[in-house]
Amino acid sequence: MAPVTRFAPSPTGPLHLGHAFAAMVAHDLARAHGGRFLLRIEDIDPQRSKPQWEAQLLDDLRWLGLSWDAEPLRQSDRRPVYSAALDRMWQAGLIYPCRCSRRDIELALGAPQEGASHAEGPDGPVYPGPCRCRPEGPRPGDQHLRLNIAAAARDTSFTETADGLAGDIRTSARDYPERIGDIVLARKDFGTSYHLSVVLDDAAQGITHVTRGADLFEATRIHVLLQELLGLPQPVYHHHPLIRDAEGRRLAKRDDARALAKYRAEGASPQDIRRMVGL
Repeated sequence: MAPVTRFAPSPTGPLHLGHAFAAMVAHDLARAHGGRFLLRIEDIDPQRSKPQWEAQLLDDLRWLGLSWDAEPLRQSDRRPVYSAALDRMWQAGLIYPCRCSRRDIELALGAPQEGASHAEGPDGPVYPGPCRCRPEGPRPGDQHLRLNIAAAARDTSFTETADGLAGDIRTSARDYPERIGDIVLARKDFGTSYHLSVVLDDAAQGITHVTRGADLFEATRIHVLLQELLGLPQPVYHHHPLIRDAEGRRLAKRDDARALAKYRAEGASPQDIRRMVGL
């Protein structure tokens, strides 16, 4: 079966070399095997998502020589889909409302004993559970919604194709509470979260191969679990290395000095960018 891959940028700042690498890896995989490359605009954050950033990222991708095989899917158009999935999980007793702020969570965790540290999950410290409960009544729309990981956890596995990790990656149900915790599936100001939207969107676009940075490896365990809970197909995963700066830090959108627009203005070519990122 020919692969279907995607690149899913957020229009919240300029694309940098790391984005270019991720986009080209997904694009090249699809083109090398006669597959399809799709684009997704992850604009669920209404405060930070800006039309000018979207216009620039599309221009940068075209300049790199990338093309996509359908109109971009836009997350802001899919809020009813996310809401329906949350309703299903609420009715199944798998999510609950949470009013905790970051400060509340810090206080609930308390000061670790000497030589000890709090368990870290993909989203930071594993939630200590002060709001954990069995949901009752209608689903609220003015609070965060968390996954009750103890109720939802089950044995899972996914296929990884990255060098050194190729094969089936397995997670036992008993590992999820300490390794992942009760992650947020919907933020009150977004109506969804990255974890929920990404699995629903990958299924909607028929994505067969997810290429993403190695920093999302642990998050993939969440996504595989959500695919199981929602009856969604599971793609093959490839977690590629990150592009880092001279100090070894991964690039972020605050790294405007490494923005593609800057390299373009200085006369770089798409081939120069490929060489810079090792392609």
